[in-house]
Amino acid sequence: MRIVYIILLLLLCNGAHARIDYDNYFTDKVLRFDFMLAGDYGKTVVYPLEMKEEPFFAGSRTQLIPPFDYGNFKYDVYDASDNTLIYSRGFCTLFQEWQSTPEARKTEKSFYEVATMPFPKNKIKFVLSIRERNGSFTVLYETYIDPENYFIRKEKTVDAKVTDIVISGDPAVCVDLVVIAEGYTLEEMGKFRKDAGRLADILFKEAPYNEYKDKFNIRAVEAVSEESGTDVPGENIYVNTALNSSFYTFDVDRYLTTNDIKAVNDYAATVPHDNIIILINSPRYGGGGVYNYYSGTTSDNRLAEYLFLHELGHAFAGLADEYYSKDVAYEDYYPLDVEPWEPNITTLVSFESKWKMMIPEDTPLPTPSEETYIHTTGLFEGGGYSAKGIYRPAIECTMNMNTPEGFCQVCRQAIRDMIGYYIR
Repeated sequence: MRIVYIILLLLLCNGAHARIDYDNYFTDKVLRFDFMLAGDYGKTVVYPLEMKEEPFFAGSRTQLIPPFDYGNFKYDVYDASDNTLIYSRGFCTLFQEWQSTPEARKTEKSFYEVATMPFPKNKIKFVLSIRERNGSFTVLYETYIDPENYFIRKEKTVDAKVTDIVISGDPAVCVDLVVIAEGYTLEEMGKFRKDAGRLADILFKEAPYNEYKDKFNIRAVEAVSEESGTDVPGENIYVNTALNSSFYTFDVDRYLTTNDIKAVNDYAATVPHDNIIILINSPRYGGGGVYNYYSGTTSDNRLAEYLFLHELGHAFAGLADEYYSKDVAYEDYYPLDVEPWEPNITTLVSFESKWKMMIPEDTPLPTPSEETYIHTTGLFEGGGYSAKGIYRPAIECTMNMNTPEGFCQVCRQAIRDMIGYYIR
């Protein structure tokens, strides 16, 4: 039953859009559109900044419109001559997370953002949309872009040394991960290369990534910092680093991110990449992951393995946090009358679209959090930062806790689906 359900889902998703001939519309480079998102808890405004040409588009040439309805934002690219949708990408941002914090009810802020797409051969319409609280998308901003526009900057990428960690083949049919150094000085780059190699070893020990080792390219980019480590504002520790990372994001001590998305993407542009990993040179516990944005983790904490896989789960596969008992900065993050877009939590509004078909027939729904069901895919209450009204698929999962069980079956399938999207 599970196999039939998955095949049917893939057929429906792949048939939702006509196949786009990549070579008719795009070159092998990247068009980068930089902008600001600004506002408060109830208002979002877009301010365009600049455009650049970058050298490497790593994405699939056949899957230009994803079969997933993931992300709190998305951008759609249309051919201007006939309004054909030719590319789309969903994503999330720290700005949207900030909007759900108490601070956003008292003040306004702006966040730098970056959208990348294959470089068009002809004039396009770029449309940026936000997912409303009811789950639907509303257009925030749209513009026409002429690829011949001389304000599209064509400059060299930043000068940074690159080390190939794992190279399996053509970026168009592989998942391309870039690992960027943060808080490593020039003298510590040997350590960074070893740390990046250790991340690759961690990844390919974990199911389901270990099923696809020959479908990954992983490259390490040496962003050299003036000082070692990262900022810890709660302890008055501040260091000069390449990507300006910091603990205490939204005043949560373990939440380690950077708002300098411009610098992150400048370094990432030196190699083909589908997803960005920031490796922070610190022994502290902390990290963060945002879908199609980046994931970050510290290098030397004893839980670094768990942190890396957990945060990559957010950034790469769009997985939600399945825990509900930890302190977070968000308020009322998931409306209980709307089905979350993330594949591993549900409010039961549209459970049929999630993992209902993967649950054994004799499993009670909701499923008690009892030893009997420790290895069972079920419907366990508590997830998405809420103890009531949101359900997760398993008692133990990497998206919930540091557990030897690894990812649950639902999260594993979501990761497989995402890998499949990139390698076809």
